[in-house]
Amino acid sequence: MKRSLTQTAGRAARNVNGKVIMYADKITGSMQTTMDETDRRREKQVAHNIKHGIVPQQINKKNETLFENSGVVSRPDNYSDVDTSAAIAADPLVQYMNSDDLQKAIQKTQKAMEKAAKDMEFMEAARLRDELIELKKLYESKK
Repeated sequence: MKRSLTQTAGRAARNVNGKVIMYADKITGSMQTTMDETDRRREKQVAHNIKHGIVPQQINKKNETLFENSGVVSRPDNYSDVDTSAAIAADPLVQYMNSDDLQKAIQKTQKAMEKAAKDMEFMEAARLRDELIELKKLYESKK
């Protein structure tokens, strides 16, 4: 128990605003060990930072998701800026469908997307989501 509590506290400490709050009627041995180890590590880190002139600061990375790296859009609110027509372009018949057929294709794609998400096939669900958006745009343009 001591080790897992210390690991959990250490994980929280890696977050810039991380805090560990322990609730108990009394301080247990595991809690005391964790607090002592945390203090020991903090003293060691502060001494290292002072010795080497390091000022701790948050790492600033560009937030990219797996979908962005793969070319699949991951932010639903940015669809107006993204060209997802590649999925629709793969099926040239879609361009010639009437409104009723497009509505059926939309429903079929919606069900397939939901099934993929339920089956935890998130890349496929994302691909189907993008296709669904394009189908809906095409449907609106044919109204």
